Amino acid sequence: MSAKDIKILVIDENRVRATIIQDGLNEAGHSSVTVLSEIKGVASQIETLDPDVIIIDLENPNRDMLEAMFALSKSVKRPIAMFVDNSDQQSIEAAVEAGVSSYIVDGLRQDRVKPIMDMAITRYRAFSKMERELEIARNELAERKTIDRAKSILMRSKGISEEQAYSLMRTAAMNRSQKIYEIADSIIMASSLLQE
Repeated sequence: MSAKDIKILVIDENRVRATIIQDGLNEAGHSSVTVLSEIKGVASQIETLDPDVIIIDLENPNRDMLEAMFALSKSVKRPIAMFVDNSDQQSIEAAVEAGVSSYIVDGLRQDRVKPIMDMAITRYRAFSKMERELEIARNELAERKTIDRAKSILMRSKGISEEQAYSLMRTAAMNRSQKIYEIADSIIMASSLLQE
């Protein structure tokens, strides 16, 4: 899918401002743009439309509206660019925490829409990649801890060295076509059952 083919959802209750955004996107060559002017029920609309990127323009949002949009941002797992006319530090921090990729204060202009959307997509991809790498690192650490714990159990129960314990688990994993982590998990479970 080329950059021009992405599905863009614009959420804006103000039709004039929505037109500014839509014209900016159309001018940049984006033809798949849907505009929603009603914020109520937007979550189900997002599910139905399945956009690649979301642009939200809140003009002068109240606290409840911002919180609703931030909650939406956390749940949709897509790049989001949000335009507001004014903001405070607390709202900016809440936007970042909610995963809003670009939070633009007093900057809605037709010529800025495309570069801001592109930045939101780039930031979202970078953040998603970082999240995936962090999750992989956490899983690897958890697996390493499980293997170390199982080695310790084998060393105590069989009176063998750490290297021998690991070799036993590796052999069992190969014989059963399992991962060493799965064998280690079984050893820990069996050990806890024997201690009860």
